[in-house]
Amino acid sequence: MCRNIHQLHNFEPPATSAEIHAAALQYVRKVAGSTRPSQANQEAFDRAVAAVAAATADLLGALVTTAAPKNREEEAAKARARAERRYAS
Repeated sequence: MCRNIHQLHNFEPPATSAEIHAAALQYVRKVAGSTRPSQANQEAFDRAVAAVAAATADLLGALVTTAAPKNREEEAAKARARAERRYAS
């Protein structure tokens, strides 16, 4: 899976439409194998991003959990610490 796609479920505040769109865009780019489609493929690319974003929003709206919501800043700090350990050498 693409490393640029981050978990969107169970955060306070909930994922924004911009975050959902960004994740959908990264997914479609990964599947398509290019970051910028040709003009001939732009419409199909845009439709795919919209469809993936809609499916993601539906999924996030339907998921249920009993776990406490995560804090975005705390999770980002943990990710930075993991990256520092990973790339320390």
